Amino acid sequence: MRKPSPFSSVSTVLATVAKRIGLETKLLEFQLRRDWPNIVGQPIAAHTRPDQIRFKKLYLLVENSVWMQQLTFLKPTLLAKINEAAGTELVTEIVLRIAELGGAAGGGGRENVLNDDEGPPPEPTAEALAAAASHAESIRDPELRTHLTKVMAVAIARESRQGREMQAPVTEPQDRKQSS
Repeated sequence: MRKPSPFSSVSTVLATVAKRIGLETKLLEFQLRRDWPNIVGQPIAAHTRPDQIRFKKLYLLVENSVWMQQLTFLKPTLLAKINEAAGTELVTEIVLRIAELGGAAGGGGRENVLNDDEGPPPEPTAEALAAAASHAESIRDPELRTHLTKVMAVAIARESRQGREMQAPVTEPQDRKQSS
């Protein structure tokens, strides 16, 4: 019989340390966000996003009630796949919540200022460019600073356009004014 090696693999040491200091579920959350399509499959991943793990419950964001109903029946299968990816039983229950997934599933929140639903991006004004440049001036990388300035200027222009649309006065049709 061979004597066990005094050396452990790095992954074994990291797993032991993570478990000891309570980072095991945080590491699983990160892994789920990163590998969600590979773990549950592309059809499910396109309509869901893992949110957080609390007290062995995975909170799963779902696109709509139709998918929520479907996933209710798939919970045992999803639990098995998630715990298989974790290598141990870290999740014992899945809580489904309807949420707006915002663009790509698996991403977090609004990732692109230039959203296709809002129409073409407005041309930034000189004032918007100046405001964006002042916000980005502390960035050292010139390429990143230039790109960020453009993105912020478009966002500022979009906000000011939306503000003008909200403040536009409501006018009565000419027919009503004359009949009064």
